[in-house]
Amino acid sequence: MSEKASFYRHHVFFCCNQRPPGERVCCNDKGASELRDYAKQRVKQLGLAAPGKVRINQAGCLDRCEQGPCIVVYPDAVWYTYVDEEDIDEIIDEHLVKGKIVERLRIR
Repeated sequence: MSEKASFYRHHVFFCCNQRPPGERVCCNDKGASELRDYAKQRVKQLGLAAPGKVRINQAGCLDRCEQGPCIVVYPDAVWYTYVDEEDIDEIIDEHLVKGKIVERLRIR
């Protein structure tokens, strides 16, 4: 079996699930959609949004909402939580650009 390169070097999925009020906690109540939009804009500004580079996507429930808001970076299978744009910047700058896992935001 031949090994093929991934279409994107990193594929980042943001849980943007929205549940009805009173149900289980959800990432979208913690600003997930807005911060996903911010991440998309930031990777475009850095010239990273292209095949062979980085893709930011919305996902439905990733089933870790209690630890969230959460994202997962593939193919590395690294899960993160975040609070604000500064956390997103750190994940982009350290993980997506430099290849270093941001341990302080990592979900285990």
